[in-house]
Amino acid sequence: MSNRNVTSEILSDGHFQVRRDTFTASSGVVKTRDVVEYPEAVAMVAIDPDGKLILEKQYRHAAGRELLEIPAGGIEPGEAPEAAVCREMQEETGYLPQTVQHLTSFYSAPGYSTEILHVYLVKDLVENPLTAEDSDEITLLRVSREEALELITNGTIRDGKSIAGLLFYFNSYKPAKPRAQ
Repeated sequence: MSNRNVTSEILSDGHFQVRRDTFTASSGVVKTRDVVEYPEAVAMVAIDPDGKLILEKQYRHAAGRELLEIPAGGIEPGEAPEAAVCREMQEETGYLPQTVQHLTSFYSAPGYSTEILHVYLVKDLVENPLTAEDSDEITLLRVSREEALELITNGTIRDGKSIAGLLFYFNSYKPAKPRAQ
């Protein structure tokens, strides 16, 4: 926000910080916005050894329901995104990826949050679990590409990072076509 004369006030400081910014818009009007300062995170399009996509079902308090999502998690201070990918995959799915490829990055909710999500393709998975405090609340599902598309289309997958990550992957990586004989 260069040349906008921003002043900030911290409203809440817990797991994440909420601040109130007052600034001058390009029109000259003074505006106020509340901003959630949230650390960067990773999300993974995970392909299991059978070529299926790994999804997680878990209860999300803010949504008030169980959601079907791709694996994801926060990046710890000083941790590289690729290291967070491996740690989160082990904690949430019990697999350590041997192949980690960056797909895209995006702001999760730029209207009110600073969070940037980095989406990775992970495959060549080897069983190697780590224990996380809330991983017992996660149920893994394995679905085909077609099933995942149907779950997005019929509204079963309602999580934005999962929809964006899966559709980006599907658009970037087309299934191999059978060879003509």
